[in-house]
Amino acid sequence: MGKVTLTGKGRRWTLGGHPWVYADDVVKAEATPGELVSVHDPAGGVVGWGLYSSQSRIALRMVSRGPEQPNRELWASLVGAAVAERKRLGLLERKGACRLLGGDSERIPGLVVDRYGDVLVVQSGCQGSDLMRDFIVGLVREALPFPVRAVLDRSDASVRKLEGLAPRVEWIDGKVDDLVRVEEPDGLLYDVDLVEGHKTGHYLDQSQNRRLAAEGAAGERVLDAFCYDGLFGIRAALAGAEDVLCMDQSASSGARVAHNAELNGVSAKVRFERANAMKRLRELAAEETRFQRVVVDPPAFARNRREADGAARGYRELNLRALQLLAPAGLLVSASCSYNVRREEFLSFLALAARDSGRDVYLEGLTGASPDHPVLMGLPESEYLKCAFLRAR
Repeated sequence: MGKVTLTGKGRRWTLGGHPWVYADDVVKAEATPGELVSVHDPAGGVVGWGLYSSQSRIALRMVSRGPEQPNRELWASLVGAAVAERKRLGLLERKGACRLLGGDSERIPGLVVDRYGDVLVVQSGCQGSDLMRDFIVGLVREALPFPVRAVLDRSDASVRKLEGLAPRVEWIDGKVDDLVRVEEPDGLLYDVDLVEGHKTGHYLDQSQNRRLAAEGAAGERVLDAFCYDGLFGIRAALAGAEDVLCMDQSASSGARVAHNAELNGVSAKVRFERANAMKRLRELAAEETRFQRVVVDPPAFARNRREADGAARGYRELNLRALQLLAPAGLLVSASCSYNVRREEFLSFLALAARDSGRDVYLEGLTGASPDHPVLMGLPESEYLKCAFLRAR
């Protein structure tokens, strides 16, 4: 069994509650890549157990605190608690979709498990989660109230490079050759391409925000920019919007939007335009096109803190353009999935865009990811998504 000894600073950091220990705070590591190790303070006392990484700046991801080694019972209790929480949230309907395991925020380091109907998609981001993948998936299957048809590993995120791991996409058990259909409790339908789709196939973290963004859309013209599969716009159409423009620079996005609009019976209201959203929003404003509701949900503008300055300019410009397209008393729904842009910073960018627009803009709400993407208070990195609801006069 491996052993890692911390510096005094590393000991204080760990006792403070953050589940990650950085390589600079490790004095000595006697461990193999991905191994579950005992974590010791400078005096030799055991402060807990974690998964060790030999290459990442995050050298340890803590699983437990205290001298007792984690066993199968502990892992099963962690998985069981996560699945039970989804049941409490009403997210275990067999035809629905949700995040079942939230990785580090639920003390399952580096491993995310999403569910689309009765198919699981696993995403591993560290050396330890690679080794534990099949064991944890087995515990998830035991905890679910229905059988699992197939399991896909979509461990192809760029973060694996930091762990010295190659991307991996493979069926672990079974195989699904077609799209997987999801039916949400209120009847929304959409199909997911698990192998080729973004992330694990879909943006589950925006599920709740899409519902909120559609409230009161009856009779409105709606713009859904950076739309991916168009579900912000399709939800607005289902809520009674009379005209919805979905926009994305990806040609495949157009096929997804058309397909999902047809599934939900709103094809007559939803149209797609392939365009660079930043450029096209400026053109629409110059044409004096106006919408009662605009959604901007761009990809991350800052993948690290070094990109924060560029992100500031990007968010300010994007939201200025969106505000210029809003009719009086219109609603702007603006999202940022960049962890490196903090909540306060994002709000400051929105305030600058509001000032630039020359309009009075009011913050009606600020939300995060859907509740199946838990935010652990000791892990600020788990709070990455911000979604602002702004009313412009």
